[in-house]
Amino acid sequence: MIELRLREIAEITGGEARPVGDDTLESVFSGTVDTDSRLIRPGDIFVAKPGEVTDGHLFAPKAVENGASLLIVERALDLPVTQVVVDDAVLALGRLATEVVTRVKSRGQLVTIAVTGSNGKTTTKNLLNEIFSARGETVAPIASFNNEVGAPLTFLKLTEETQTLIAEMGASAPGEIRRLISMAKPDVGIVLTVGLAHAGEFGGIEVTLTSKTEMVQGLVAGDTAVLNADDARVASMADKTDANVLWFGRGERADIRASEVSTSLDGTEFTLHLPEQEPVVVRFNVIGEHHVTNALAAAAAAHTQAVPATEIRDALQRVTRAEQWRMELQHAGSVHLINDAYNASPDSMAAALKTIAQIAPNGARTVAVLGAMSELGDASIEEHDRLGLLAVRLGIDQLIVVGLDARALHLGAIAQGSWDGESIFVESMDEAYELLVRETRPGDLVLVKSSNSAGLRHLGDRFAEHLRGHFA
Repeated sequence: MIELRLREIAEITGGEARPVGDDTLESVFSGTVDTDSRLIRPGDIFVAKPGEVTDGHLFAPKAVENGASLLIVERALDLPVTQVVVDDAVLALGRLATEVVTRVKSRGQLVTIAVTGSNGKTTTKNLLNEIFSARGETVAPIASFNNEVGAPLTFLKLTEETQTLIAEMGASAPGEIRRLISMAKPDVGIVLTVGLAHAGEFGGIEVTLTSKTEMVQGLVAGDTAVLNADDARVASMADKTDANVLWFGRGERADIRASEVSTSLDGTEFTLHLPEQEPVVVRFNVIGEHHVTNALAAAAAAHTQAVPATEIRDALQRVTRAEQWRMELQHAGSVHLINDAYNASPDSMAAALKTIAQIAPNGARTVAVLGAMSELGDASIEEHDRLGLLAVRLGIDQLIVVGLDARALHLGAIAQGSWDGESIFVESMDEAYELLVRETRPGDLVLVKSSNSAGLRHLGDRFAEHLRGHFA
């Protein structure tokens, strides 16, 4: 965080400063701000955030033990460290982030690029980070820090030298993206897709669309809205913003587009077209045609900042995976495992199934281990059933469905006419693991895919360890 006096932190957060020891209201603080006491290092600032399960105040002693120089708390604690007592720690965190962004922005060199969408936010964020980090100090979220707590923690990592801030903006309800934009208004706002991910929380796809539209509505004349020309709902946002619109996609309408796309176990290759530049061939190590959309979005945002096509290509080619547990490919002998179980929606599940059908080597058996997609609300049974149908139509050789919440997927495959044993339902990850260990053959291509809450990413890790011991 940039340097701030204790007096300023109290004024910004609306709190009461309580200096301890040699500290005064004029003492300066500039450490990393965090809500996780385990990550606190000497000089850092710990925010004691009450949670749904536990209370951050209980971990303040550990933060002090680890060297916290300042605590932001909702009640004064009997600890030998300076504190700012606030009414609401989450609101205080947001106010502090807003002020830090405003101050750094006022110095004239900071560009803020924000990304939202039902799928692909984290991958696109990582690609942007790869592109812009090569040009100067860049701050980007770790993991999926994209909500009212994670986003301000990212914003507070800004320093006087930061040139680019990349903001991943997620939402589970209307108004959340608008709130994040009020903390860090983007110069470039990217909208990737509008799909059924989190539709249950939102209350339907139209509410999801309204919420994602907040991104472009928060932009002003002179900013740029980077929109997916291949997604009709995203394209409908063009007349709802005062910003310039830059299109990306696969079709001729797009300003930034991809042609000659091919995918294999080695990655995805495509030709990248940018306005008034020679096309360049990108050998993208991330598997799956659907990730070309994310690459194009990152390329479009980079184009707004005059990054040459060759530099964009080089950055994209340096990325070896989207993120841990996102189309993460591992090999053990002739067996290939794709662990893509960090998140799942109907769109991303379909894309993963299509990918393994596309990239399977001749003669290889495709095995899809699928768990539940969460937060679909009333659409859950229908969407799981639809994916069972898709798996059969794609010719997936073996379907293993894990967990009662995903059972409709198995039933959909059976109804579509899968042969006896081609779709197997098990209730637990242990059963799925034992089945994989028993049935996996040399040459198999195995996909593990589910929402985070289903936990199949851990099954993927466990099975990968088995593969390394038995097939390497």
